[in-house]
Amino acid sequence: MPPTLASLVHHSALKLIVRAGGDRLDVPVRWAHASELADPVPYMEGGELLLITALKLDAEDPETMRRYVKRLVGAGVVGLGFAVGVHYAEIPEAVVEAAEQEGLPLLEVPRRTPFLAISKAVSAGIAADQYRAVTAGFAAQRELTRQALSDGPEGLLAALASQVDGWAALYDASGAVVATAPEWAGRRAARLTADVERLRERPAPASAVVGAGGGGDEAEADRVELHSLGTGRRPRAALAVGTAAALGTAERYALHSAIALLTLTTERSRSLQDAEQRLGAAVLRMLLAGEPDHARTVAGGLYGELLDAPFRIVVAESAAAPVGAGRENRGGAAGRTTAGALVAADTNGDPLGALAECLESAAARAGEAVLVVPEGERLVVLAVDGGAAVGACEEFAAAVEGARVRAEGEGRGGGGVGGSDSGSSGSSGSSGDEDEVVVGMSGPAGPIAAAAAYKQAEQALSVARRRGRVLVGHEQLASGSVVPLLADDAVRAFADGLLRPLYEHDATGRGDLVASLRAWLSRHGQWDAAAADLGVHRHTLRYRMRRVEEILGRSLDDPDVRMELWLALKTTAAVGE
Repeated sequence: MPPTLASLVHHSALKLIVRAGGDRLDVPVRWAHASELADPVPYMEGGELLLITALKLDAEDPETMRRYVKRLVGAGVVGLGFAVGVHYAEIPEAVVEAAEQEGLPLLEVPRRTPFLAISKAVSAGIAADQYRAVTAGFAAQRELTRQALSDGPEGLLAALASQVDGWAALYDASGAVVATAPEWAGRRAARLTADVERLRERPAPASAVVGAGGGGDEAEADRVELHSLGTGRRPRAALAVGTAAALGTAERYALHSAIALLTLTTERSRSLQDAEQRLGAAVLRMLLAGEPDHARTVAGGLYGELLDAPFRIVVAESAAAPVGAGRENRGGAAGRTTAGALVAADTNGDPLGALAECLESAAARAGEAVLVVPEGERLVVLAVDGGAAVGACEEFAAAVEGARVRAEGEGRGGGGVGGSDSGSSGSSGSSGDEDEVVVGMSGPAGPIAAAAAYKQAEQALSVARRRGRVLVGHEQLASGSVVPLLADDAVRAFADGLLRPLYEHDATGRGDLVASLRAWLSRHGQWDAAAADLGVHRHTLRYRMRRVEEILGRSLDDPDVRMELWLALKTTAAVGE
């Protein structure tokens, strides 16, 4: 604890006498300062013991001293030392009365006690307090290190909470609470999720002081410090420390030690990350090459259990990735005005990195393995079927879809994950695609079928691009209609060219050939049923179909011709809708 007025009074060498404010001597003294100015307030910072001889003061005038002492108290001066035997044989009553009225401790300084001695005593007390704080900080650092090595982050949090006489919580990159100490702090920590998410948006390292709030209990009185953890641009975790008051020097040392240790724990070295990434890429290559046994051997304990259960393969690309870049199986790019910046998991210009971080965090919380491999301009993921990483991928896609709908309005947003196939085919021009991803997910598979699962994921990715969707699973490929898969410029141009002669004929008012053709094809060539739908005689319908053949120069007896005409009609109908 820093020196106080009481410790100075009890200092045997100083021989100070309390003349007023004896009940306020426990206040800390930041410094002892001598000044003979009539108004020293502009030079005060607060917390000082002011030493005077009243050289330029009318110390016997009550009004003058009331104003003088009142200004000192307003400036945060914690005590007034008055030297006797210099200009005044004893402290004037006006000074004593003013000090008592304002509650300012007044100390009588004997003539034989120089102000320098008081300053040295204060300085020595401050130095001793700092030494104790540093010593306590080193002791806390050793204890925190021991707990981190023996019990991991949970033990470190428990030791930190004890050191600061409060509570501590660790959050993952998504803002979810990973661990708390003591256990009762879990509810308080959960209230700070939104604050942790805001902290992640700031450049690292970042910190903030917030209140737990959110309830009418003692949590509202907590002073909570938030600190980001990690050395990269995007924090990998966050630490919250809640205390009843601001941290002292020793507690601050303990907190900084905990931040360093947790950073080492949560932020693996770059070389280790690179090694694991190379190992994961090797495992993936072996699986896709049809060598599951070799892949299992290489995976070892890091990814081995992932290969013991059905998994799904996820292939993701940036929505702004150029068509055909790096892979031949990509579909047409669907440029859209997007809302990636509004997504709950902020991509910060790196959508694939944000997705990878989301999946890894979810898998880590669930204690399951996940293999994440950056592959050029795409991301390949092996995740447990039905596990937390697959669920997080679907939630991530749903957040992107939801943000897009909110930003673009009804009619221009994409459908939700797992929803209708009739998504937006897209319109040119996009300023936000870099903030979104397009994801294809395979069906459940095992190591032997990894290559087939990868192909499924690529097919789903291509369909997601064509449908204007964020995520498409392989199971969804067979749902809905094949028509949305053909809704690109080339197919529409073919349909327009094929049917244009019929539309031009109908425009002259010489018969409704397009509607007749649609009715006939929809009834599989049944004349009576199609004619009834149109409300005409079947001979009239036969005449119209002969005119269709004459105008198009194609035979309706050819099944390929009927198929092309039906798809052309469906394509133009979809565009008209």
